Amino acid sequence: MAGLHDPERLLSITELAEEFGVTARAIRFYESKGLLEPQRAGAMRVYNHRDRARLLIILRGKRLGFSLKLIKKYLDLYDADPGHRGQLVALLTGARQRIEELESQRRDIDLTIEELHEIEEQCLEAMHRAGIVPPVTDQET
Repeated sequence: MAGLHDPERLLSITELAEEFGVTARAIRFYESKGLLEPQRAGAMRVYNHRDRARLLIILRGKRLGFSLKLIKKYLDLYDADPGHRGQLVALLTGARQRIEELESQRRDIDLTIEELHEIEEQCLEAMHRAGIVPPVTDQET
């Protein structure tokens, strides 16, 4: 009996979706974007080991915030370049760009938190001057 990760085993869309915790609709969407190309067994889509690996890369890329366009480029380079030079360059470029984006967002978030703490302090001072007891927050309970 072939195991779930047996390279020879073909999976239905339902099995693939369950394995990765996504919907069949999401898998069909990735197909429509050219990221997955399942085989057909009659009218049924069947997914092989390669499709499974590609879905893993797609989901990881999405989790890291890469666009579907960049993920497709990466997957296409993998198929076209046996030495994977282009793929590695594209991945490095994409990773560096994503790091810059996230570091910028982190700076923006840190600045926003700092401003909110200032507002909080001003409110607490104004409430103290007015004799108002501030409400207890979830953090204080």
